[in-house]
Amino acid sequence: MASKWYPTENKVAKKTRKTARPQKLRAALVPGTVLILLAGRFRGKRVIYLKSLADSTLLVSGPFKVNGVPLRRVNSRFVIATSTKVVVDNVDLTKFDVQYFARERESYSKKSEKDFFNEAGSKKQIKAERIDDQKIVDKALLAQIKKTPLLKQYLASSFSLKNGDKPHSMVF
Repeated sequence: MASKWYPTENKVAKKTRKTARPQKLRAALVPGTVLILLAGRFRGKRVIYLKSLADSTLLVSGPFKVNGVPLRRVNSRFVIATSTKVVVDNVDLTKFDVQYFARERESYSKKSEKDFFNEAGSKKQIKAERIDDQKIVDKALLAQIKKTPLLKQYLASSFSLKNGDKPHSMVF
């Protein structure tokens, strides 16, 4: 009678030929373009695209003072580019990279049940450094926004679709 199990052969894993290449952005995504966010906490908000980061995400800002959207990373798939542009040449963006947005690791120590429920209700504190960085970027962007009439109101308004709206035939 034949054995139920057969010995395995040592197979060498197949080598992949894929390499990590930087993302090629759409032609409409140029720094200074006003974008509409399509997903996430700030969906429907209009933001200003500042620069692309090394992890193929876009650095955008509301500015926070205008519509409450802070400096954040966004995947380029979840934005609609509009034809509105803002000059962002005078904004210093050298310190904003992928590492700036990296989450801090928490130490996983045993917590009591009481500590767990106290922590769940508390809000996460934002670093003073982040708040200062946001104010610096907002100041530079607001100086440019004020030069264009009604741009501040445009950025503050949110985007939504109503019944009968055809997004494929809209011009942004």
